[in-house]
Parts: sequence; structure tokens; C-alpha cells
Amino acid sequence: MRSPQRWFCTVVFASGVSLFAQTPATPPPDTSRMDPAMAASKAAKDEVALQWHDVTTWGAEGREWPERKRLRWFDRLPAEAEGRVTNNVWNLSRDSAGMMVRFKTNAPAIHVHYKLMKDRLGMPHMPATGVSGVDLYARDEKGAWKWVNVTRPATQEVKVELIKDLPPGEREYAAYLPLYNGVEFLSIGVPKGASFAGLAPRAKPIVFYGTSITHGACASRPGMVHTAILGRKFDRPVLNLGFSGNGRMDKEVGDFLVDVDAAVYVIDCLPNMGPAAVTEKTAPLVRQLRAAKPKTPIVLVEDRRNTNSWIQPARNKHHDDNHAALKAAYAALVKEGVKGLYYINGDSLYGDDTEGATDASHASDLGFMRQAEVMEPVLRKALAAR
Repeated sequence: MRSPQRWFCTVVFASGVSLFAQTPATPPPDTSRMDPAMAASKAAKDEVALQWHDVTTWGAEGREWPERKRLRWFDRLPAEAEGRVTNNVWNLSRDSAGMMVRFKTNAPAIHVHYKLMKDRLGMPHMPATGVSGVDLYARDEKGAWKWVNVTRPATQEVKVELIKDLPPGEREYAAYLPLYNGVEFLSIGVPKGASFAGLAPRAKPIVFYGTSITHGACASRPGMVHTAILGRKFDRPVLNLGFSGNGRMDKEVGDFLVDVDAAVYVIDCLPNMGPAAVTEKTAPLVRQLRAAKPKTPIVLVEDRRNTNSWIQPARNKHHDDNHAALKAAYAALVKEGVKGLYYINGDSLYGDDTEGATDASHASDLGFMRQAEVMEPVLRKALAAR
């Protein structure tokens, strides 16, 4: 006879499968009982009923230096960066993190068709929706950005109806591209007869240079990274130059930063650095930016604290030392007369309750929301001072 304890575990496990199983955004029609010719005919009719729009014909935000040659259209850095930045930074720059395309349509349904560069669609601590998904937002009747839907990639090539049964009327949409995967091509599909207009990228982005956290680990969706959240809060374009494990205030990355007509620079590299490197590299990078952009605000961000560092004295000391090194560099720069510098304390970037990360280091959606809340007033002050 099964024990009560065993019966309980069995029921919970079975329920868990039901609760957490993912389904496609729009289930494909059941063609298993159709004649093959009928199924092929239906697919062909559905395809003919759509008009596809290649996003490269109007552009993506988060893709700077558009006039420079790229190995692939959706790479974050131009081709000339290969061999100038480190190999790791170059390889990571081929992820489409932070890119976003905007368009207007009155379509009752929106489809998306894209191909991913890598077959690793998800990671152990980050779902495929964040690593490889396309995340759709729309403006509501008051002009505020609201979430709509996200793709759930199961293969490298994704072709899916992202949302249907939309109410009548034209509205503006924003589609965020994958965070930890590259994109070979991307098209937006709407039913034939619907209006459609691609919206050109806006000028003067908020530029973030940082680590895996800036890159997007471990957001559940591309629109949930703090960089994207802040972009919506300020209704501004964003350039995400987060390089997982490789955000180290490198001069070679600075060489590309200075060529961006930025609204503000946010330097958030400390999670990949130690106190000695912070002391060595902060002032040179700030001077490099300031020499090229005398009036563009520069925001220095302290290292976030690992959410379990409270019980790891050595890790906590590392954060203390990192913070002290950045504070000292900031104070020295201000003393030498560098203007337009701003500073963000890292102690509460993930909050104070230890619940803001997936693995102690990388932000959860909650952690990203909290980072955005901490950064927003400082960025608002910096942008107002321009």
C-alpha cells in the first residue's frame, strides 16, 4: 500500500509538470489528421495572407555606427572592432543584447520570423525566452509602454504568430531582440491589408558599458533588463554594451564609446573588476570620454553586492574594497576639475532582502526592476543637466 507521504509527492510532481510546462505562443494547427496535401495547402494559404517586413530596411535602436561595415547586420560592434577589442568582447558583441525595433501597425495579429546564430537557446540559470526570445511591447492609449508577448524559442529558426485578436486601431510597438544570442535575420509579419510603418532609430541613446548583468543575465525576457526598463521610463533609445565576464573599462571599448552621440554614459564594470583594476582604469576611461565629449554626463556605478555576501565575509570585503576604490577615483576626478560626473551606490542595487538575484551574482527580474529604480533618479538628474 502506498504511504501517504509517497502519494503526496507523486501528486505534487504531476501537478508541477502541468503548472510549469511551456506551450508555444500560438499553438500550431493540428495537421496530424489532415491529408498531407491539405496541410501543405493550408500552410501556403496562411503564408500568402501575410505581408513580411524586414527590420533592416528601417533600422534598430541599440545598433550604433550604422555607416560602418558589419560582419552581420545585428552585431553590436562594427567589423573593425575585431582584433582591436579582446576576442571575448568581440565574440560577445555578436549577441543582439539591447537592440530594439519599433513600428506602427493597425494589424489584428503580429507575426515574427527570425533565425538565431547559436543553437544554445537557453542556459541553466536563464530561460530561452531571455536568451533567445523576441519580446514585444506596445504603447497603451496614454502612451505608456506595456508588455504584449514574448516568443518561446524551441529551434534556431522561429516563425510564429506572436499575438492575435488585437483591438482595432493603429498603435506603436517595440520588439526587443535576444540577449545572449545573435540574430541572422528578423522580419515582422502582419496580415495583408493592414497598415505598417517601420520607425527609424531615435538619436542620443543612453549608453551602458558593463558586465554580464548589463548584458542581461538573468532576465526572463529581453525587455526586463534594467537597461530596457530605463529606456522605457525615459522613452529614449539605449545602447547596451554589456559583455559577460568582460566589462573591464577597456580603452579599446572606450574608442568606440567616444564615437557615439550619447545622452549619457553609464559605466557599470565593477562586477568584473578588482580594487587594483578599478584604481588603475577608472580615471583613464573617464578622461578618454571627457576629452571627446566635454559635456556628456558620465555615471559611475558601484559593484552590486552578491545577495549571499552577507554570510560570506571574504566576498563582502571584496565589495567593500571595490566600492572604496571607485569612490576614491571619483573623488580624485572631481578634485582635478572633471565636470558632469555622477555616482550610484551599489549596496542596494538588488534591494536589501537578498531576493534580487538568481545565483547570488546575476539579477532576477526583481533585481533588474530594483536596479532601474535606484538608477532612475541619478540618470534623470544627469539628463536634466545637459
